[in-house]
Amino acid sequence: MEVKDNGTIGSLQIATDVLGKIARQAVLEVEGVAAVESNGVRNAVLNRIQRPVTVTMVDGVAEISVSIQVRYGARIPSLCEHVQENVKNAVQNMTGVTVSRVNVVVAGIRPEQA
Repeated sequence: MEVKDNGTIGSLQIATDVLGKIARQAVLEVEGVAAVESNGVRNAVLNRIQRPVTVTMVDGVAEISVSIQVRYGARIPSLCEHVQENVKNAVQNMTGVTVSRVNVVVAGIRPEQA
């Protein structure tokens, strides 16, 4: 991505970790999302816990995957659509990076607090 400033041309690089943090915050803004976290399944090959937000860049276009915990009673299909829209809009508006898709994995349901 190139940025033109006062007649000079420079470059702008945004780390995928930054895009992931923007995506994470956008997910947490959605009503009904309890947390952004994976289900804790261990990867047998790498012996690491799966990351809850991943960003893959292909030809300057981002594909984002998020794992979430939802609150009990939330309507999951509409909640996931709202998460997709919110993440895509936040990343594109803040960075100018095109988001081709947002994958949402519902990793669990959190019960209501008594």
